[in-house]
Amino acid sequence: MNTINVSEVIDGSRLSRLQLLVLVMCGLCMIIDGFDVQAMGYVAPTIIEHWGINKSDLGPVFGAGLIGMALGAPLAGILADRFGRRLILVVALLGLSLGMAVTAMADSIRDLLMLRFLAGFCMGAIVPNAMAMAGEFSPARNRVTLMMLTSCGFVVGGALGGTLAAMMIAPFGWQSVFMVGAAAPLLLAILMLILMPESIQFLVLRQKHMDRVKNWLSRIDPTLRLDDDVLLRMRDAPLSKRSSMLDLVRDSRGLGTAMLWVILFMNLLGAYFLASWLPVIMHSAGHDGSSAVLAGTLLWTGGIIGNLVLGWFVDRRGFGPVLVCMFLIAALAIALLGQVATSLVSACIVIAIAGFCILGGQSALNALATIFYPAALRSTGAGWALGIGRLGSILGPVIGGELMRLGWGAQSLLLAASVPAFLALLASVLFWARGGLPGPVLRTNNSSTIAPASAT
Repeated sequence: MNTINVSEVIDGSRLSRLQLLVLVMCGLCMIIDGFDVQAMGYVAPTIIEHWGINKSDLGPVFGAGLIGMALGAPLAGILADRFGRRLILVVALLGLSLGMAVTAMADSIRDLLMLRFLAGFCMGAIVPNAMAMAGEFSPARNRVTLMMLTSCGFVVGGALGGTLAAMMIAPFGWQSVFMVGAAAPLLLAILMLILMPESIQFLVLRQKHMDRVKNWLSRIDPTLRLDDDVLLRMRDAPLSKRSSMLDLVRDSRGLGTAMLWVILFMNLLGAYFLASWLPVIMHSAGHDGSSAVLAGTLLWTGGIIGNLVLGWFVDRRGFGPVLVCMFLIAALAIALLGQVATSLVSACIVIAIAGFCILGGQSALNALATIFYPAALRSTGAGWALGIGRLGSILGPVIGGELMRLGWGAQSLLLAASVPAFLALLASVLFWARGGLPGPVLRTNNSSTIAPASAT
């Protein structure tokens, strides 16, 4: 009986129309996620004015969304490894659509609290599964690059949300932003049900719907002969039982899982610390309001450039050298920012470099969180890693606010903001030194495969 390894087929493939379709839909998932995450921030000033409430009243609302994301990511990851990535993505999109639609009808802080938690839970479910799907349908030679381009959709969605909000709130009211945020995931969920395949690796591991799998494989590589007697298998051996959190620390994965959690937690803590307070810090350093906002925008601009560039280096050099260089530069740039904050030009250059490393690097970490784990654990591992990371995103703004309340100046605040990047650097060095980080893609005449971790 002829046997075909589906992992090798996808790893060595050219980018087919089916694979491109999956990547585009995963990218749209990330755009929607980024739009809906930022939606509350864009409408907050209008709600405060119309409802006659204090700014601080919306603090718990923002927190509820982040907590929902931190809980949704690990739970959805576990469910996706049991029932399928595509199914959980569709359910999460439908739940997000419902939550956003009902939010448009909210008339109290209590309503917003519950609805933002629901929306956050669904948003948290989207990222690990969209990234897992993007990775599982990408050729090995440019997998990280394609995954990071997919992940870049989150930043694009946040920027798109600001543009649409500025155009829509005045003529149509703040509710219109949430109606757009409800319509987009509903439409995408319908398209995914019609057009998008389930993860091939997931189905082969479960030995389900093999006829569909053969059809999809023939669209990826038309030269394959997929007769009835062909046996499809995976490079990864299936687990002896259903995946669970304990599997994340078995089979020598314990150190890697711990380091991955530390790196994601620290990077998101630093990212949200800066994203939340950088305009305030720059204003306190003597710059006017518009210049301070420009400085904050450059953090995200640098992140978009990082998304476009870092994946190329990871595919060719592996995660180890890229992460170590990235966090070293980030720590130095943030600490240096405290020394040059009074000079707008110098500060903007340093801020863009920090954004390149931290926000651009977050997409690399999203990719790492899926690549590090075998197919049977991929969504579970990515979900837990991103959920732990989201705890950092919750603490970052809180820590920054507390340090400001204690009267810390701009230089001291930015020195403190460099500490998470330095700790992420130490964790990356340990992760790399112990051989846990995936290496670069090894290219042969006939195929491309990722080097084993020990090769890095």
